[in-house]
Amino acid sequence: MGRKRKKGQPVHGWLVLDKPENITSTQAVGKTRWQLNAQKAGHGGTLDPLASGILPIAFGEATKTVPYVMDADKDYRFTIRFGSSTTTQDREGDVIATSDLRPTPEQIEIALASFVGEIEQIPPQFSAIKVNGERAYDLARDGEQVELQPRKVHLLAAKLENCPSADLAVISVTSGKGFYIRALARDICEKLGVEGHVAALRRTRVGSFSEESSIGLEKFVEIGDRDALEAQLVPIETALDDIPALAINGEDASKLRQGREIVLLPHLVEAFKEKRRPRIVNGEDASRIAFAKEGEKAVALGEVRAGRFVPVRVFNFNTE
Repeated sequence: MGRKRKKGQPVHGWLVLDKPENITSTQAVGKTRWQLNAQKAGHGGTLDPLASGILPIAFGEATKTVPYVMDADKDYRFTIRFGSSTTTQDREGDVIATSDLRPTPEQIEIALASFVGEIEQIPPQFSAIKVNGERAYDLARDGEQVELQPRKVHLLAAKLENCPSADLAVISVTSGKGFYIRALARDICEKLGVEGHVAALRRTRVGSFSEESSIGLEKFVEIGDRDALEAQLVPIETALDDIPALAINGEDASKLRQGREIVLLPHLVEAFKEKRRPRIVNGEDASRIAFAKEGEKAVALGEVRAGRFVPVRVFNFNTE
């Protein structure tokens, strides 16, 4: 029996999409994939429907680098509206509590600073975390209260940008993987002894993907011409900019594409040691991960061990 042919065209690379509000991340992936008639696509980290900003979308072989983007640091800018708390901790939910109390900018700064570093955070009830095989947000919509366990997360930086009024505080943060802005807003308000919710949320950076290199969904759809659409994609290697890169020759590239390990020249081993740093991907030690490239093209992701490069993910740009 012959191999089943996949629908669509083999498209490879990352699209740095500026997702608009009122659309899910899955819908955004579907729309861009349809425009490109791409065989395979996925995103590098969910954005809430009410949030806007950077949603990296991987096509084809770029999907093999999604875990490294998911683990990247992210920048957010969000607004807390004081006075009412909601079921979802954002403006979409039903109001469940109100208060006339308003914090001062100084009080907000002090509270915000207390969350910087490694903290334990309880995810929002309306989140995609699975509880006994079901999504927490589905249980919450059915009115079921579930006890979500706290998780260790990192808030790397936080700053109060301004307070346009006594009701509003605009905050910018840099966070690690698995961080919930709605949970941070909830906890800030609790610490301040006030009611509040997220009124606006925008993600401005995911790893090496930023606003400067992004394109809006409406503009992307308007392009129409497939070649012009593909020209909007950035190379797979863009997602790996903080992973040690090893330049290899054609013979070694051929071996790696066949899934075989190669022996590294001493200077490549030394170069890797200089760039190696602690890294956890999907909960596992990834500090030995590097990517091999032939010229400017990525060939494989792999582990450097005992002077050898052992391929873990091989990039195949010819077929899907």
